Amino acid sequence: MKLFLDANVLFSASNPSSNIHRFIQRLADTHTLVTSDYAHEEARRNIRRKRPQWYTSFLDITTKIACLPSVPLQADVTLTEKDRPILGAAIAHQCDYLLTGDKKDFGHLYGTTIEAVTVIDYLALAKRLFSED
Repeated sequence: MKLFLDANVLFSASNPSSNIHRFIQRLADTHTLVTSDYAHEEARRNIRRKRPQWYTSFLDITTKIACLPSVPLQADVTLTEKDRPILGAAIAHQCDYLLTGDKKDFGHLYGTTIEAVTVIDYLALAKRLFSED
């Protein structure tokens, strides 16, 4: 399974003592994790500004995540301009899921599949994955 990680996922996963960090580590062992240069840069910038103590962990965890080029969104989907490249990259790079904790901007798309990419939050993804075990 190929999972696209939004910037807020990268940010949260950079906290080495968080459950999200452990969840992403576990996913990296069995699935292909990707992000875009756009999402990576947004997460890096926010970590440097808001949680600089997590920066080393950010560098460590992102070694397990492929950073792919951003791609504009071609699909007719209601999203803010800043979020369109996130979904665009997930679609262009043929991901199965777009993992995001951004309920404000992506919440209306949770559980929706757009051009073969399902937008999902942490809890729904964990339920899907661990009910398969």
